[in-house]
Amino acid sequence: MSKLESVETLVIGSGPGGYVAALRSAQLGMKTAIVERSQLGGVCTHVGCIPSKALIAESHRYDLLKEFNHADAAASFKDAQHFKQAIVNKQAGGVHYLLKTAGVSIVEGEASLVDEHTAVINQSGQEQTISFKYAILATGSRPIELQAFPVGGRILSSTEALSLPQVPTSLIVVGGGYIGVELGQMYAKFGTKVTILEGGEQVLPGFEADLTAPVVRQLKADGIHMISGATAEKVVQNADAITLHYSKNQEQHHVTAEYVLVTIGRKPNTDGKLGLERIGLPVTSRGLIETDEQCRTAIPHILAIGDITAGPTLAHKASYEARIAAEAIIGLTSVVDYRAIPLVVFSHPELASVGLSETEARAQAIPIMIGKAAFAINGRALALRETEGFVKIVANPTTGIVIGAQIVGVEASTLISELALAIEMGATVEDLAMTIHPHPTLGEVIMEAAENAVRKMMLKSKKEQQD
Repeated sequence: MSKLESVETLVIGSGPGGYVAALRSAQLGMKTAIVERSQLGGVCTHVGCIPSKALIAESHRYDLLKEFNHADAAASFKDAQHFKQAIVNKQAGGVHYLLKTAGVSIVEGEASLVDEHTAVINQSGQEQTISFKYAILATGSRPIELQAFPVGGRILSSTEALSLPQVPTSLIVVGGGYIGVELGQMYAKFGTKVTILEGGEQVLPGFEADLTAPVVRQLKADGIHMISGATAEKVVQNADAITLHYSKNQEQHHVTAEYVLVTIGRKPNTDGKLGLERIGLPVTSRGLIETDEQCRTAIPHILAIGDITAGPTLAHKASYEARIAAEAIIGLTSVVDYRAIPLVVFSHPELASVGLSETEARAQAIPIMIGKAAFAINGRALALRETEGFVKIVANPTTGIVIGAQIVGVEASTLISELALAIEMGATVEDLAMTIHPHPTLGEVIMEAAENAVRKMMLKSKKEQQD
């Protein structure tokens, strides 16, 4: 174990928030150490973003091969798991390389704060004390467990679901949010009979119905059975199956499968041995740490980022806050601005949103104008056989400034970045419409949606002049 005893910046947690914070701190000239109790790279690298997207991509490849009768589910899934692990290993190695080359000291073990400037690191019973001038807490989150559905046996969290040795014959997913839909659809494409149980009125709650409609159609085409307005109540396990009992419309029902996957959200890692109570740092009723616009906590030299703070549990939110926190430490005036943080669902077709939605804007009585265009006749989408979906741009009806955008369709996860940039820089729909997009590309749908918005503005202006 490292003999490091004193640093300027101590980062606790090495996920996409922690390792970015450590890198930025070191780049800014601070003597920096990072502590990780499990695996460098955190949940995102090992049991979250990276492995899930690798398996999702492999399920699409299998789905394509299946069309040409060139695929075997068992062999393909085995290959997919090997590929996933290779990607995970490469990403983790990359994180280690970046930290070492930046001069960040990597300390293995579990960190406990003993006072406002000291942490004890425990690794297999051996302890090391590190003093720090500043600390950045980036301890992330873990899947929420229901008391009636404790993880174990045939009950899985997203972590276990990513490492099954073979394709299950059947799977019940409790929770129709983005994790449940992504993993449920991935397994369905490999041939698993999937049932999604959602407590709300629709899967992917929080997205507008017109956006989720193409996804729901594809889920059904993949053979997924969706039950909305349902409450999971109990399970009965035996040697080779598990039965889940649920209620819907005050009636009792049950469904049996090989596994049950619980995906109802995530819980911040602010409890346990971290020691927040010991140093007098409060958390909310949800276990979150309150921070200001520079990610500072109630103890100003201790900052917090990522899943342990308010807002969506997104890797890119954590990385963004990491840079702000590191820059705040050295006295820069950097502050968070969440207007342009994209939300992406890696479903098929993909969903992406940034800024205000049409529904949110109308609920806040904000005047808006909508520009919309479909993938249906886009040349690139036709070539890819992926013509479902559309781009919707939400803009100010007077100035044309883009205040939000939503995409459902092929490569929505990539395309949304152009619209996030538009919001960040205060661009107008005319700016987007006049930007030359290469042909044939999917980005042309953004240009067409912007052109439709500009046309509406011109018609509105003409009408006003006539009146």
